Amino acid sequence: MSELDPDIPENKHIKQAINHLERVLDYAPMVAEGRSATVHLTPQDWKVVADALFNMDTPEGTFPDAIEDYGLANENRTITLTTDEYDIDIEIVSS
Repeated sequence: MSELDPDIPENKHIKQAINHLERVLDYAPMVAEGRSATVHLTPQDWKVVADALFNMDTPEGTFPDAIEDYGLANENRTITLTTDEYDIDIEIVSS
């Protein structure tokens, strides 16, 4: 995991997002079919990750090093992560 920039104030929201992303990365190999993996988060956890990735101007190098690229798909309802080994879709778990 990358460390937060020491010049940036502690941000619990970003730390929580990093924790969720690390768990997604750990879980992806267990559900992968080839390169593709779909991981589900609660609506609240999904929003925390989305905020950190897209709404908070989080500094480069803050997120886990394994993440090479990220984006949104499915009309902004799916967060996509690209790593060396996997293309991961993060979706909201349906209740």
